[in-house]
Amino acid sequence: MIGTLVNTGCIIAGSIVGSLLKKGLGDKYQNVLYTAMGLASLALGVNTFVQNLPKSNFPVLFILSLALGGIAGTAMNLDGRTKVLIARRGGSRFANGFISACLLFCVGTFSIVGPILSATTGDNTFLFTNATLDLVTSMVFAATYGWGIIFTSIVLFCWQGSFYLLAKIAADFLQGGVVTELSIVGGVLIVSSGLSLLNIKDCKTLNYLPALLVPVLWFLIQGLF
Repeated sequence: MIGTLVNTGCIIAGSIVGSLLKKGLGDKYQNVLYTAMGLASLALGVNTFVQNLPKSNFPVLFILSLALGGIAGTAMNLDGRTKVLIARRGGSRFANGFISACLLFCVGTFSIVGPILSATTGDNTFLFTNATLDLVTSMVFAATYGWGIIFTSIVLFCWQGSFYLLAKIAADFLQGGVVTELSIVGGVLIVSSGLSLLNIKDCKTLNYLPALLVPVLWFLIQGLF
């Protein structure tokens, strides 16, 4: 749980620092920060994929996962609906910023795979990396929308905490192969996020989030036979 606590603390710290920048960060510096996050995402995603693929007993499962997950996510239009929610004008300026921050902090591979790896293997790499990214991002949001962004830390704690507890309860099932396959798919999705942050390619990463469910279903079905 230490990884989630650190991640939560970084959002609190980033929100406080950002809110002190009363005039907000200029576009030039925001672009620098997002580029840095994009490069970091690419590096971690490639590293995660390369490290875990040799451990896989089903090296083509991630391809099947991305294909099926992408189809399911596109059918549900996860990416489009999320972008509409972020861009929607109707509520206070703070409400829009709060929703955007919650989605960015919670709806991603780091915040899903990270708590699972922490609970099952004690590896907090994803969560510590996510904490660093969220520290910078929360500074940007707080500088723009105000100190109220600090309350997104509560949302993140509950979100990651739920995955952590679920992983603890189902630790036997999530050990070994499942975590490896989740990490492979997660690595690809992190690369996808990095490409989007760098404005190289809008991969509509949110449409591929259901891909994380395919390895779980694969092992559940396999366990029946």
